[in-house]
Amino acid sequence: MKVMIRRSSAGVLSAYVPKKDLEEPVVSQEKPGLWGGTITLANDWVLALPEMPEGTNLPITVEAKKVAD
Repeated sequence: MKVMIRRSSAGVLSAYVPKKDLEEPVVSQEKPGLWGGTITLANDWVLALPEMPEGTNLPITVEAKKVAD
């Protein structure tokens, strides 16, 4: 699914899923560099993010895979 990852001015990561009109903060991430691991959203969704180069600019829309609810 398409997911937009962005960082607020306060430094909080969030994920927006346009198809569901859903925006949730990221509450945990598997890898410190974000990319190539999973993230957990505040609604308990777990999304697997693709590999991206370190320092990839945000906001960015990526193809993520929903691992669990």
